[in-house]
Amino acid sequence: MQHNPNLTDQQRAVLFDKATERAFSGDLLDVDADGSYHCANCHARLFSSDDKYDSGCGWPSFDRASDNSVKYIDDTTHGMYRTEVVCGTCGGHLGHVFPDGPRDTTGQRYCINSLSLDFRSDQ
Repeated sequence: MQHNPNLTDQQRAVLFDKATERAFSGDLLDVDADGSYHCANCHARLFSSDDKYDSGCGWPSFDRASDNSVKYIDDTTHGMYRTEVVCGTCGGHLGHVFPDGPRDTTGQRYCINSLSLDFRSDQ
């Protein structure tokens, strides 16, 4: 996996060592502007602001990923079963997806680390 040399140590820890930022600490948690969210490592488009919502979990949440932008990996660490979400282009760790999202859309909650994303405004 190619590493972007401009990443911070914290971004590298999340993307390549599967670390998790502290809840409610991410810069992108409260972003409410129109735009798109891209992988901080390879800049692939991953999520749209149209699909972002406030789940109250402490990390940016989306109810869907952009078409074919992510891959899913079974995660059995920490004594649980979860589905890890990674960038479909570079394989960088983004977060996890859970089946407790909005029922009026996909029912999915993509719980994503701000440190793994870059936001690009439409303005």
